[in-house]
Formats: sequence, structure tokens, C-alpha cells
Amino acid sequence: MNDYVSDQKFRLLPAGGRSGRRMHGSLAQQLAVQILKGELPEGHLFPGEIEFSEQLGISRSALREAFRILAAKGLVDSRPKAGTRVKMRRQWSLLDPDLLAWQFEAEPTLQFLRDLFELRMMIEPAAAAIAAERRTDAQVADMDEALQVMGQHGLTTEVGRLADQRFHTVMLEATRNEAVIALASTIMAAIAWTTIFKQRNGVLPRDPMPEHRALHDAIAQGSATAAEAAMRELVQLALVDTEISMRE
Repeated sequence: MNDYVSDQKFRLLPAGGRSGRRMHGSLAQQLAVQILKGELPEGHLFPGEIEFSEQLGISRSALREAFRILAAKGLVDSRPKAGTRVKMRRQWSLLDPDLLAWQFEAEPTLQFLRDLFELRMMIEPAAAAIAAERRTDAQVADMDEALQVMGQHGLTTEVGRLADQRFHTVMLEATRNEAVIALASTIMAAIAWTTIFKQRNGVLPRDPMPEHRALHDAIAQGSATAAEAAMRELVQLALVDTEISMRE
């Protein structure tokens, strides 16, 4: 019998009362987390469709849809007669927003977090500099409003975190660069999940508001140099906070 099933590592949530769409998502999520944890390693071959669906107590259509979702995110490869197999990590769509969320559920490695922040450092400081030169007064006002909500509610609340995402989204939109704006969903997912991860012990290591205010002020003043430096400082300190949270 397949080790994945015989070891009883996988638990499906009860199907009663759930829509087919949510069941597909739940199954895909649970399988993805096991893949990301390494419990289903690269090259792992799943049982045949009929056998596996019976073992899990779900319909074949639900299993096929879950595998379709995972295949779309680069986690598995399904082929007639060859079956469904976990792909090599380098083929995974690691920047897919869902995959980022599942990676944090699986407990990311320090190296993964550093890679994520390194990517942010490559993109966001340059984007901030462009935003400072192209932003509109309305966008500055939107960022200011988001800052006020963040300050009022804090990033330990969902309201505050949504305001934080709005702040960064408006900044990216202010670049007026479609390629940069297309990266917004990935960057927002990275910001959201690292912010939640940093406070997994109940508190944030540090108040991040000063860096956000400095970034806002630089963009409002139209200073590309100051905006780039402020964003670089914001991302660097966020990485330090994340590393601290991993050691606690």
C-alpha cells in the first residue's frame, strides 16, 4: 500500500454540508501542504484514481479536480497510464498566491523566507522610486488613508493588515507600469503571510509604522531617491523581524 495512505498522515475534512468546489479546494490544499512539507516528496507517485478516491472516501471527480488545481500550480504531473506524480521543486509555481499561503501553512524554511524578501528587495525599492515620480494626488491620499487605518488598528488585526496591503497596492499602481502591477497579487500575498507569520507568537517584534510613514512622505514629496531608500529600509527591517520570529 502507498506509504502516504498507510501512514494515515492525511485527513480529509468531513464532506457533509460542503460544496463540491470547497471540497476540491480543501483536498488540493491539504495535498499541497503535504507536498510543501516534503511528506509527499518529489517523484512521489499517487495511487490510481479509483483506488485513491476510495481510500479517501471522495468521488473520482473531486479527486480529479484537486489534481487539476495542483497541476495548474506546477506541483504534480498527471498523465494517462503513467499516473499522477509530484514534480520537481524547481517546477513549482512558488509565487502563486495560493502556493505562498500553503507554504506558510507548511512552515516555511528560513532560506525560503530570505529568497522571498530578496525578491521583494529587487522589485519594490525600484517601484517606489518610479511611484514617487508618477503618483497622483489621489494615490497619495489613498496611501495616507491606509496609513491612518494601519495606525488605528495595528497590523495584528485583519483590518490593519488589509490597510497595509492597500498601502502597498496603491504604491505599485502608482508606477503606471502594467508589468509591475501584474506582480501585485504575489507581492501582496508575500506581505500578508509574512506579517501574519511574524506575529505567530502573539505580538509583532517591532512597530513597522515609522518606515511606512517615511515611504509615504517620500512618495508624497515626489522624491524618487528617498522613496527607494525608504522602501529598502522597510523590506530589510521586515526580514529582520521575520528572522527574529523564527528564533523565538
